[in-house]
Amino acid sequence: MQTSNSAGVPAAAEVLSAAGGRHSPLFDELRWVIHIRSLLSTDGGGDDDDDDDSGIAVSVFNVPKPLLAARPEAYVPQLIAVGPYHHWRPELYEMERYKLAAAKRTQKHFRAAEFRLQQLVEQFVKVEHKIRAHYHRYLDFNGETLAWMMVVDGAFLLEFLQIYAIDDDEDKALKRVSSRMAHLVDFAGRKSAHNSILRDSIMLENQIPLFLLRKILDLQCASAQDSNNLLDRMLAGYVKELCPFKMMESFASIDSTKHAHILELLYYILVPESDKSDDTAVEIEEQNDATEPNEQTYGGNSNSSYVKQLFDTVWNFTLGLNGRPIQYVKQVIVSRPIQFIVKAPWNILTSLPGLSVLKQPVEYLFFSSQSEENSKQEDPTSSHNINKPPLVEEITIPSVSELVDVGVKFSPTKGDIHTISFDVMTATFYLPTISLDINTGVILRNLVAYEASTASGPLVFTRYTELMNGIIDTEEDVMLLRQSGVLVNRMKSDRDVANLWNGMSKSIRLTKVSFLDKAIEDVNKYYNSRWRVKTKMFTKKYVFGSWQFLTLLAAIPMLLLTTLQAFCSVYTCSRFFGVVNVVKQ
Repeated sequence: MQTSNSAGVPAAAEVLSAAGGRHSPLFDELRWVIHIRSLLSTDGGGDDDDDDDSGIAVSVFNVPKPLLAARPEAYVPQLIAVGPYHHWRPELYEMERYKLAAAKRTQKHFRAAEFRLQQLVEQFVKVEHKIRAHYHRYLDFNGETLAWMMVVDGAFLLEFLQIYAIDDDEDKALKRVSSRMAHLVDFAGRKSAHNSILRDSIMLENQIPLFLLRKILDLQCASAQDSNNLLDRMLAGYVKELCPFKMMESFASIDSTKHAHILELLYYILVPESDKSDDTAVEIEEQNDATEPNEQTYGGNSNSSYVKQLFDTVWNFTLGLNGRPIQYVKQVIVSRPIQFIVKAPWNILTSLPGLSVLKQPVEYLFFSSQSEENSKQEDPTSSHNINKPPLVEEITIPSVSELVDVGVKFSPTKGDIHTISFDVMTATFYLPTISLDINTGVILRNLVAYEASTASGPLVFTRYTELMNGIIDTEEDVMLLRQSGVLVNRMKSDRDVANLWNGMSKSIRLTKVSFLDKAIEDVNKYYNSRWRVKTKMFTKKYVFGSWQFLTLLAAIPMLLLTTLQAFCSVYTCSRFFGVVNVVKQ
């Protein structure tokens, strides 16, 4: 029985189907049994092998099928394969010679002249279980095949990352690019092949663990600290090139030891872990604060509650005058006691026959804000209840042009998505400046795919893409955001940017993000409170969409004509009309 490692190369090649790198039913069953038996053996493994890899989290996933079906070219590499998922695709073999050349040059830069790539492969074989632990998919080839793959791909990726190393002299970075790759990549990123490599290297299924790159650099640098610093500098420049928020005032310090791969590093720069963990706590605090006034409002004697609220409102108005008296007058007017005084006669009037049909449209115009407030307090599925998933309707938000029409201003911020907010007093919507180019769509989609695959909490970045998808419908929306400084368009036209956002697929699961949902809620509340919007919605809902209201409008003239006819049948109407004619003369 032959179980040599070399037998794994053709066996692994058989695994790849013509569909592009996905598993086929053909694989080496005997080798699979041997591999599983060795992993589960109680007396196998050396002293350096740690068979318990439970501390290593899976970080490289298959793209979720709903996202992959929407735009597969955004998730499947088109030029170069990095890592095991797409390594055997025939259409990517053209880049193999460049990867092998990079591996040869890497060997020449080892500190020890006698050190060879074979010895590096042996080191990678010893940590084979750690490499496999990073991948969600089962890797159907042996340890030596996997190690050689990681050495070759890692060497090429490091040579590419050296272009982005932050140095005082940019010419040094340029000199590190071999003449063999000069026609593919350049420091300015002007070449199409360079952009293709940049785009492919950030894809979720095209990642390799960063600790392997660090092991390669350890053989080239004087110390482990030097290799860490060099890798961090490379990744810092690379991430700044890829980051869509170009105007961020400061990037968090890059520490490659805390992240599994490049895409994860970029994600946690945009969505820090501390901010995500605090999100649920903020929602819980908001819910607790919101439940206290409900108990006071609905508990006890309602009459005493109304009197107490009226007294408190007037007292706070007296103590809190600070140059904005109109705001306090409005608070008094919309308080529950005043609303009760106003609504009581109205409720009696609308209970009369024939007038009940007017109740709903009039209340829509004058009491809609109060009814929405009550429905939020009473509805268990509202956004204040964090134990329930959000409704699809909560993602709805007017477009940029619609918001501008009602007086909303857009202001750019120099930060990430946590700077998003809406100032009700000034009607200003604050959004981070985002730069869009030919690679941005792929970057955004793979960040969403990574978040959907790994995040157990709220999908913060996904919620941001849904917000931008909601407010951008046409190229006019893009133009308005570009003029305000929120968008920097490096694509061909505003239409391309609008298509980019409109083509972003929906989240694979609904989620709540407190600060984003608060901004969306404030924007919607401000927009729906404008009289222009109210009139438009009233006309659409009750004039063109309500048969009851149209019937009432038609019945009123008929009732008046019938009354006039009955009157004229008893009295001589011509006598009255004659008097009118004499007066006119």
